[in-house]
Amino acid sequence: MTFLSRRTVLAGGGLLLGAACTRRFATPDQAGTLPIPRLLDARDHGQRIGLRAQEGETTFFPGRRSATMGYNGSYLGPTLRVHRGDDVTVTVSNNLSADTTVHWHGLLVPGELDGSPHQTISPGETWRPTLPIRQPAATLFYHSHAHGRTAEQVYAGLAGLLFVTDEEEQGLGLPSDYGVDDLPILIQDRQFVDGRLVLPAGMMVALDGRRGNVILVNGAYNPRADVPRSLVRLRLVNGSNARTYDLSFSDGRAFYWIGTEGGLLEKSVELQSLTLASGQRAEILVDFSDGKPVSLVSAPDQSTLRVHGMGMMHRHEASENNAGNETVLTFSPRLASSKRGSTTLPLLLASRAVPDPATVVARRRLVLNMRLGGMMDSDEEPLTINHRRFDIDRIDEEVELGAVEIWKVSGQKMAHPFHIHGVHFDVLRRDGEEPDLLDQGPRDTIVVDEPVELLIRFDQPAPKAPFLFHCHILEHEDEGMMGQFSVT
Repeated sequence: MTFLSRRTVLAGGGLLLGAACTRRFATPDQAGTLPIPRLLDARDHGQRIGLRAQEGETTFFPGRRSATMGYNGSYLGPTLRVHRGDDVTVTVSNNLSADTTVHWHGLLVPGELDGSPHQTISPGETWRPTLPIRQPAATLFYHSHAHGRTAEQVYAGLAGLLFVTDEEEQGLGLPSDYGVDDLPILIQDRQFVDGRLVLPAGMMVALDGRRGNVILVNGAYNPRADVPRSLVRLRLVNGSNARTYDLSFSDGRAFYWIGTEGGLLEKSVELQSLTLASGQRAEILVDFSDGKPVSLVSAPDQSTLRVHGMGMMHRHEASENNAGNETVLTFSPRLASSKRGSTTLPLLLASRAVPDPATVVARRRLVLNMRLGGMMDSDEEPLTINHRRFDIDRIDEEVELGAVEIWKVSGQKMAHPFHIHGVHFDVLRRDGEEPDLLDQGPRDTIVVDEPVELLIRFDQPAPKAPFLFHCHILEHEDEGMMGQFSVT
């Protein structure tokens, strides 16, 4: 697939026509209803799910078609739901013109099932992994992890949500009517020129990640969600390539944080704002019983890239009007509460066993290196981990199956969302102190600005197909800020 670059659009270049699918979304002056991805529950399909990666066209704005990619459609993919204790076979067909993969971000499976670059699917080929679902209920994320093409393919639309459910979660009485009071919220920023999706390029894109001037939710701009006048569960997923969102509600109302990337918290946390970096997820409960319309908003994208000798370099702003918060999604509590609808918040959520730090057998240190000054005339790679650029044929770390370790991770020049495949971890310390409030719970992606210490137990084998660890700014991982480890 040929993606439109900013230069092509500004020069008046045309679109590639004749693609498989076209889909329309809301316009800026006429917000449409929030699109809800089709739900594919594995138990409804004999524990078999089919995904087809394909090229297509999507009309995000009237009369402006954009070349895109999607699973089983032109942009994004269906929501997959699996149940703890089941074995689910997923058939993934590659109808693209390039290699791809499907990585089950946050799913705890052996290395050969992870969907990393070690499980590449060539054009015209099919991959059929059988996934053992053995982890607690959680909101996960699946997306392309093609070697050197992750950023481009995810930007084009190769992503979707994956829910794990279990009896413990189902017994809590949480909102669970999919698309009504249990909403998938996949947030992305994308760059549009004259209503067409473009692919930013250049040196600063490689360093800072692709950032957009439009926020999409489930592929739609400025949508409206009609919700019941009761507690509503929002499954928030940051599917952007690089941007971090500082989310709150336009009227300042409180909400209840109930889950992280690895599953439910032990008890809910009342908040008025929540930060999500690329790859991070959060489940929250919002009370709409007052019937008042309200918007989910984000602070402007104003974080900075620290350039030695140049002070702070502000990233490109994500809105033409950057004076206030940007609207992500508007809620209209116009639906009557269902029989299952509730305004009662569960006092306790999920219990879990945290590894004992006294059992730690090894400590490792990782530094996410960025070289900016003089990079054009230097042999040193600009984006590395421990000064080593990713090499798919090199094992960077060797871990023993069942071991408990502490990894101390630090970054340079900017805050990096750090993701480890095949594990959930706990944050022990941040900058030598107690973790922040938002560090709690089982995680698979954590923001690294100051050094963080992560407590990890390695329960998934990866003797031949290693797991990855990397910055989840997708352009950073494509450019080399990634390593891999075996578990034997």
